[in-house]
Amino acid sequence: MGRPKIERPQMEPPVDNIHSCCYQNTMITNSQKLDVVRAQTGVRIEQRLLKVMKGLAEYHDLSLGDFIEGIMLHVLEGKLPFGEDTLLQAKRLKEVYGMTMTAANAHALIEKRQPKRK
Repeated sequence: MGRPKIERPQMEPPVDNIHSCCYQNTMITNSQKLDVVRAQTGVRIEQRLLKVMKGLAEYHDLSLGDFIEGIMLHVLEGKLPFGEDTLLQAKRLKEVYGMTMTAANAHALIEKRQPKRK
């Protein structure tokens, strides 16, 4: 029994030098691209939330790191990062992965101890 197939809406291809991105009301042109230095991290994230994040990143053809960077850059400017289509996709992925957490659970998660490996 495999995972349920999630249908993707048809997206129009980018026009000229403009790259369309998943974030609400955001278009990136070549003149806005920045050179950056990225750091490798060992962030721990709840398993079902991580699966939803990876699914949304894949849905928009982004790496998980690029997806998280985009969310944070939008939130730091007080902007919503997602439109209705992405929120609908997130709802579907939450159902697929059995994720019931909400924003009300933020900062109140208690990690289960993993059994020690022998």
